[in-house]
Amino acid sequence: MPVSLLQGLVIGAGLIVAIGAQNAFVLRQGLRREYALRVAAICALCDLALIAVGVAGFAPLLASSPLLMQLARWGGVVWLCWQAWLALGRARRPQALAPAAGGGASARRVVLATLGVTLLNPHVYLDTLVMLGLIGSQQASPPAFVAGAALASLIWFFGLVGLAQWLAPRLRDPRWWRGIELGVALVMLWVALHLARG
Repeated sequence: MPVSLLQGLVIGAGLIVAIGAQNAFVLRQGLRREYALRVAAICALCDLALIAVGVAGFAPLLASSPLLMQLARWGGVVWLCWQAWLALGRARRPQALAPAAGGGASARRVVLATLGVTLLNPHVYLDTLVMLGLIGSQQASPPAFVAGAALASLIWFFGLVGLAQWLAPRLRDPRWWRGIELGVALVMLWVALHLARG
């Protein structure tokens, strides 16, 4: 069991820590101090659910359905482009980039955006349902593997929010915020382009 837990932690961290749209979104919410802990919790819970479903046997089913993968892929491209467009809009309006707590977005909007950037991203399904699902289902203790991978997700997302909140007071200049929003837009467009190319 400890070996499966450790393998889940290490393999999960290797897949989750990669720079992508979800991590850029979590970092931005942490910097803006807009429901950042809620965002981290949603991302970690989604990972836990997807990893558990994948390990339970859904991984081979999803991997064998080209239609589901194509729907997830193109839905992700559209969502990522929309999020990039919103980030570019925020970069053009420096007054909207103030790091004050409780910025302009409602909790409902932030939750929906978090679910969108998480669940409309085909990489999430490839990483959690398929890859971690297939690896975890072959472990001596699949539940321990799921726990390890979920722990990696929790540590990463809450650590990212903590780092962002530590940096936020040091980034009071609107030019920094403009740069951050432009960086978020570029990451999301890069991921969308990568997905569109297959």
